[in-house]
Amino acid sequence: MATTEIPVPHPAAEAEEIYRRWIRFLDEEFLRHSSQERRSEIVRDQLTQIYLGRPHGGKLNLTLTSELPGNVVNLSLDPLNVTLEAEYFPEVDRERFAQRKPLLWFWQMFDRSALGLNHWLGLRFRCMLGRHIFEHLGSGVKIYHGVDLTYGYNLSIGDGAVIRQRALLNDRGGIKIGKNAIIGSYTRIYSFWHDAADYEKIRLQPTIIGDSAHIASHAIVLAGQNVAPGTSVGSFPADSA
Repeated sequence: MATTEIPVPHPAAEAEEIYRRWIRFLDEEFLRHSSQERRSEIVRDQLTQIYLGRPHGGKLNLTLTSELPGNVVNLSLDPLNVTLEAEYFPEVDRERFAQRKPLLWFWQMFDRSALGLNHWLGLRFRCMLGRHIFEHLGSGVKIYHGVDLTYGYNLSIGDGAVIRQRALLNDRGGIKIGKNAIIGSYTRIYSFWHDAADYEKIRLQPTIIGDSAHIASHAIVLAGQNVAPGTSVGSFPADSA
């Protein structure tokens, strides 16, 4: 009996060409520019068009109370006017984080826009940004909507890994995800501990997810864990066969 192949969902040819051109343009811009200031300008200009539907520019009227909400939106699209939680952590490498902060803001704001729900585009956009954010990003990686990052520069992801939606990758102490590993949706992976007696004191410990390991949805992997290759962590439905 012949098997019927399931067609792979795809944007229309014209849309795909535009999507690829946009991602290629951004990739080249972030390769060309590594300073926080220039990257912030690029991200600001892109987010202004995504959220406001117009190019950035024009003088804001800062005197009218009625325009305050619009001014707050305009100013907050610029990464230089935004603070991220990771900036407050004492161990942050400020130089490395500064280079990546505009891209982390772009990552978050893309996923909070209508574009972030475009599955085909989102998978490719996040991998493009990941190559400029992470310590290492392998080939064939899939990162789904709403994945939360901390520093990014302490994160290494191997070939063929899959990070499902809404996973948290808290890479303060370093996270390494092996080849073909699967990180389930809403998983929490940590690489630091809070001191039980003093919440303000932390200890950094790298966490390793081995090749082809499978972390179940909603599972929590604590700092310092070394998940062996091929291991499954968390709860999976029982085999009913």
